[in-house]
Amino acid sequence: MGLLTDDGRPIFLQIAEKIEDDIIEGRLAEESQVPSTNQFAAFYQINPATAAKGVNQLVDQEILYKKRGIGMFVKEGARSILIEKRKEQFYEQYVITMVREAGKLGITPQQLSDMIQRGADEA
Repeated sequence: MGLLTDDGRPIFLQIAEKIEDDIIEGRLAEESQVPSTNQFAAFYQINPATAAKGVNQLVDQEILYKKRGIGMFVKEGARSILIEKRKEQFYEQYVITMVREAGKLGITPQQLSDMIQRGADEA
């Protein structure tokens, strides 16, 4: 699973993001069962209510669903929904910020494109 970070974000958001990452990266397949809130709580040494808040956030977003008496499962189509959500977040957090900063520095769109290509070649 990996450790939660002390990055100032609420733990329940980190739990939700960890589940999202596992879905996007294929560690949790669609229609597979996710760990229980008690398992999350024990693994991360947090309150089960905190773990439940993270899981329930994903239920509210229709990424997970509950099978009564069995547990939580990844909804079919969840991976593509999450990828689109993350692409939009990437655009807003990185692309818009980069374009604005480039404009402040007088970097043209073509120069910016060349820089991105150079970065991709070096990565």
